[in-house]
Amino acid sequence: MHHRTRRARRLALALCLVVPATALHVTTAANATAAPCAWMDTTASADTRARTLLDASTLEQKMRWLVEQPAAEPQRTQFPDGVVYPAQVACAPALTYTDGPFGIRGDTGVTAFPAPIAQAATWNTALNTAKGRAVADEAFRKRRNVFLGPSIASGRTPLNGRTSEYLGEDPLLSGDLAAAEIQGIQKGNPQAPVLSVLKHFVGNEQETDRTLSSSNIDERTLRQIYELPFEIAVRKGAPGGVMCAYNQVNGVYSCENPTLLTDRLRGTIGFGGFVVSDFWAVTSTAPSLRAGLDQELNKPAYWTPEKLKAALAAGQITTAQIDTAAFRVVRALISAGLFDRPLPATAAANVSSAANQAVARQVAEEGSVLLKNEAAVLPITGQRRTIAVIGPTASRTPTNGVSASTVCSATWLMPPGGTYVDCPTPVAPLDAITARAARDGGRVVFDDGSDPARAARVAASADVAVVFGYYTEGEFADLPDISLDGGGDALVSAVATANPRTVAVLETGGPVLMPWLGKVKAVLQAWYPGVQQGNAIASLLWGDVNPSGKLPQTFPASLSDLPTAGSARQYPGVLPGGGTTRPEGDQSIRQVDHTEGLKVGYRWYDSRNITPLFPFGHGLSYTTFSYSTLTVTPPQTDGRQPVKVRFLVTNTGQRTGTEVAQVYLGLPAQAGEPPKRLAGWARVTLAPNASRMVEVTVDPAAPNRPLSYWDAAADRWATPSGRYGVQVGTSSRNISLNGTFRVS
Repeated sequence: MHHRTRRARRLALALCLVVPATALHVTTAANATAAPCAWMDTTASADTRARTLLDASTLEQKMRWLVEQPAAEPQRTQFPDGVVYPAQVACAPALTYTDGPFGIRGDTGVTAFPAPIAQAATWNTALNTAKGRAVADEAFRKRRNVFLGPSIASGRTPLNGRTSEYLGEDPLLSGDLAAAEIQGIQKGNPQAPVLSVLKHFVGNEQETDRTLSSSNIDERTLRQIYELPFEIAVRKGAPGGVMCAYNQVNGVYSCENPTLLTDRLRGTIGFGGFVVSDFWAVTSTAPSLRAGLDQELNKPAYWTPEKLKAALAAGQITTAQIDTAAFRVVRALISAGLFDRPLPATAAANVSSAANQAVARQVAEEGSVLLKNEAAVLPITGQRRTIAVIGPTASRTPTNGVSASTVCSATWLMPPGGTYVDCPTPVAPLDAITARAARDGGRVVFDDGSDPARAARVAASADVAVVFGYYTEGEFADLPDISLDGGGDALVSAVATANPRTVAVLETGGPVLMPWLGKVKAVLQAWYPGVQQGNAIASLLWGDVNPSGKLPQTFPASLSDLPTAGSARQYPGVLPGGGTTRPEGDQSIRQVDHTEGLKVGYRWYDSRNITPLFPFGHGLSYTTFSYSTLTVTPPQTDGRQPVKVRFLVTNTGQRTGTEVAQVYLGLPAQAGEPPKRLAGWARVTLAPNASRMVEVTVDPAAPNRPLSYWDAAADRWATPSGRYGVQVGTSSRNISLNGTFRVS
């Protein structure tokens, strides 16, 4: 994407995403009594109420529901580019959409939650529900009742500029956590309803040419890797909306793809809400409506009344198709409670409550992953210690424009066009570490890291050195690599050379390369840890909170190990002439071939026997755990019965800690699957020397279809007969227990 286009889009997003509160009409009880609004009968079903409303509507009033702005402002009649509608029927609610998925985008007085990848690293569904409840609470009090999030992608490449916005590389993990957040958003605050829009469906795996690329994916891979997390999230979470993506899938734009929107999303998956486009992702009038799109995001463009009427006159669409789209939108809004609980008259100035700040801190603490800890350098213990804190992201004071705000949370990073950050005043790590050290009579010396030699001298004077590394990423551009920004590798190396007790704290949106790994004693992956980052990091460094995070995405040892490495056709995809660089003004479609198939994430590393830097599911603690006594029942099944995987987890260390015990399945060889797939997990908190019998149920009827694969030739899900391997462990590579069961 050209820089000028990127800047224009950023500006348009900022201007158009949030409808000004002063322009909105709020339907009150007084409004309702002024007109006969039969659709406000709360004893009737959502289907009945939606149909009653549409039966009382003109064609143009129905068309209003098909575009965000006319749907959001029911009494406004004039829209950009001279588009005119009649006023909406009475009692229609005011709507305000807000972008996510971190938190409320583009406003003040809101909580900057940690990045969604940190949510994923918690492996904690209850906490993800709490985050959804918190963000919906803030949205409603800010007069916003449609939340564009959570987001799902499949982690095909860590170079994706929006890795931090997604929930990891595994369909089950990301699907379950998205469902949990959706439940919190839509059901957490019944008196302040907010509708969740799950995004981006589907195959939106890179920012490079996202609007001018085709994700070419074989049927089996599309079903099992890319659609499956959406199926899990929809069936378990029931979002009111799903957002279709910018990209094409197999040559057809996602937002006008009937196979995706009608056959799969509504048919196979069973989605009952409405489908909304991404910003400017609509590229047609009739084909998109016929395919199953229900609403155009932002202003009327392809779905203006004039264009819809012209398509009707040409016989390209029918009034029934308009009715169906409008019905799905209205029914979803009624089902979510948006008709019955109007937005407050004014937005609150500050909605970041102590409870929501506590959720942000808990996500940062449970989502941080202790990757390495040699010689028990962590937690920091002892009195009167000198701790060297080094690196620009540790401080609130910017160094060359970089500070704790840079890596806080909701960022739109569009290099080289600038940075927009929704986290101006985080609790900086330097401040929190200084305060925590003082409790033990210690002191902190700080260096901003701009001169590695000077930083090394500061580190050498300390008992422990804590060096912060970072990289920035964000929408509109992919990363050129996953190395630390700002000379971070040289800085970490210099500090570790000067001080043998060096801890690296990494604030990145995804996996990162670590050429200095052998020099440091400990590594804490903190992601983009939100407004409470300093408090969370300090509590983890001192062991006030025992680390429990597990990686939701594999960390490669080298970019050459990626599934897409060495093939331009796989990534970033090729243009019609075979090149990868788009000529000025060229609008041709980049072809991105997903020829790695099912081998995404840990499935790739297992299939190729490649040792990653850190495997999916990895994460250490300040205590240790052992696994024993595995039983798998029944030992033989017809493929329809749930399988119970039971095992004993024991805390063999000296501290209370939480373990995320993971269960993987290996299908029979004839299935042609990668060696293993995640089938379930359990978070277990144990005191020292305590044990607990853990049970994980593998249900063949669950949305993740744990015993099945997509048989493309038969056009159905198939459960192969034979021996299934059961593997239980602390990560996808550290397996402690092995068992089997048979399907016949």
